[in-house]
Amino acid sequence: MKTFKELNNYVIPHITKMFPWDLEERLEETSELLLIDITEAKEFNTAHIKTAINVPRGVLEAACEWDYEDTLPVLASGRDSEIVIICRSGNRSALAAHTMQLMGFNNVISLKTGLRGWFDYELPLYDENGNEVDEDEADAYFSKGPSTEQMQPTE
Repeated sequence: MKTFKELNNYVIPHITKMFPWDLEERLEETSELLLIDITEAKEFNTAHIKTAINVPRGVLEAACEWDYEDTLPVLASGRDSEIVIICRSGNRSALAAHTMQLMGFNNVISLKTGLRGWFDYELPLYDENGNEVDEDEADAYFSKGPSTEQMQPTE
């Protein structure tokens, strides 16, 4: 049995990663880059990169294939497109990028450090209404951690 951290460590050597500053540069070079934010809708509505499309992790595989209710045509037809997968910290996106590679996507990249790294690099995030997220709001969002009941018992 592998833990979440162990799964991430297992897939990291098998995927392509990109830091926020590299993504910023790449976005300046092309408008063809497809940004897929795999956070949950509530997370996406709180903070996301402006041009990102929200495809929650739970429906990603179906969104990548034709003939499903969750099919996203730009993904189902985009196995050769340059795609950057984004999550809050870079962990879920690593697993998602690996899964997409297994599904035949040839140019999928995980945003290393995720939205947290994007914010730390002082790049803008946007809310569900398209407004830039205030620094204090973003700080509060990224400062959340597990609750006491989510921590492993010490006994």
